[in-house]
Amino acid sequence: MVSLWGSKNGEAEEREESAQSREPSRHSGGPEPDERSRLLPPRNDGYLDPDDPAVSPYNLWSVRALRYLCVLFLFITFLWWVLLLVSIFVSPPMMHSRGSGFFDFSYTTLTLGNLMVAILFFAIPSKPMEWGSLVVAFFLLVDMVIILAVPRLRIEEGWVGIASVVWATLIALYNVLTDRVVAWGKREEEERLTGRKETRRSLREWCGVLTALIIMVILIIVSIFLTATLILRSRDAGLAAPGERFYVDGDKYQLHLACVGNTTYDSTGQKIPTVLLEGGENPVEDTMEKWVYNAYQNGTIDRYCYYDRPGLAWSDNAPSPHSAGMTSDALSETLAIAGEEGPWVLVSAGVGGIYSRIFSSRQKGLIAGILLIDALHEDLLHTIGSPSRGFLLWARGIISPLGYDRLFGAIAKGRKPADRVYGRDAYQGGKFIKAKLQENLVADSLTKNEVSQARNIQDDQTPLVVVSSGINVRRDSEWERKQKDLCTLTKRLIGWDVVNAAPHDVWKTLKGREVLEDRLGALVKPKE
Repeated sequence: MVSLWGSKNGEAEEREESAQSREPSRHSGGPEPDERSRLLPPRNDGYLDPDDPAVSPYNLWSVRALRYLCVLFLFITFLWWVLLLVSIFVSPPMMHSRGSGFFDFSYTTLTLGNLMVAILFFAIPSKPMEWGSLVVAFFLLVDMVIILAVPRLRIEEGWVGIASVVWATLIALYNVLTDRVVAWGKREEEERLTGRKETRRSLREWCGVLTALIIMVILIIVSIFLTATLILRSRDAGLAAPGERFYVDGDKYQLHLACVGNTTYDSTGQKIPTVLLEGGENPVEDTMEKWVYNAYQNGTIDRYCYYDRPGLAWSDNAPSPHSAGMTSDALSETLAIAGEEGPWVLVSAGVGGIYSRIFSSRQKGLIAGILLIDALHEDLLHTIGSPSRGFLLWARGIISPLGYDRLFGAIAKGRKPADRVYGRDAYQGGKFIKAKLQENLVADSLTKNEVSQARNIQDDQTPLVVVSSGINVRRDSEWERKQKDLCTLTKRLIGWDVVNAAPHDVWKTLKGREVLEDRLGALVKPKE
């Protein structure tokens, strides 16, 4: 019994000593545990099954560190994405973009998508993901070069847009590096733990590869559209602006102002008023300026000036929020810098009537007359300030950097830069959409209060002419009542003309142009 018990104890001790001899000892001067041995549990001699959870690239600290970095980058990008989303509605200090602000948001959204794909399919590296990330990085690199090389784009995007595209490019390149490192780690661990490189994939892995491939194809398509739209913008940036741009509001952005004709004086030596145009829903260059230029050529008027509200045509976008009163103040600052002193005959259409009325109330003594063309009444501001319209404008702005409609117009219809800057396609641009979104956000609050105050302090001796669309008046009794109410803005109503068969843009009919030119001449050069 004693010998049997002793033999058993001896065998156990021998096995323990044998195991200890195979196990590296820190105290005996053996090799220190490396990054694999720290993470892997002790194993028996021989290879593991390929499906064993221990066969994973996560065994390597380098692979784990890359994944931790991906999570960190995702967190940073998400915070930046939220900040850019907020800046569309309220501009944080030092983050105002003179462009639309939608491009930097798009680049950051693309970066989020890139990082999420990398994290979700981190342990399933594949050639489609690697090459997809490389293609995305290439197009983003092209975008970065275009923005930095074209002065106008560099100014419009500012440091926010440049930082967003640079970050997107670096993350795309980082994803390529990550995919290659994980693929290497996976191969290394398979060869070490199973004895060979694994060539098969499980159904779950194939589904992951397919899903990642689909997402990467979408990201590549988005990158191509972003680059193509940026190329169009760089081409449009070469279109020279008539007149000049002037910095306003503490040099935060520029307004475009142009004047045609020379200052003239009447027989008594009094300066003849200059016509100041205020566009309606669209840039003034493609709408009112044409018939006013004809009046200038006909000698009806001697001089006129026009400007672009923030975000329209050649003007930059203003910080958000931005009301009609802020635009009027910016116009006053622009005219002062340009050395334009008036007096003015204000001509405005549609929603531009709101801006002209505010400007008139703040420029007492300089306004020689007001001509309202089917102008919007302050009681109807809710039509452009509705939440549903604001949401549609925001959604339209988010996808505007893809530029699919502008690209189609340029490729299939041969549309030129003038069409996109101020013409028929101007409404498709991000700057225009941002301006309309800003208008929407404060139309029924700040702007309505400003125009209501303007009505109370308006000089009631200012000559006034109201010209209305016959189509709108007949179709909408509420519109007719509000047009009639506009005739009471001052006590010197020269006339109210309802032009039959004329649309909202009254000058689009021959009769409308004749009435407008006749009324404009009466305001600029009144007969005694």
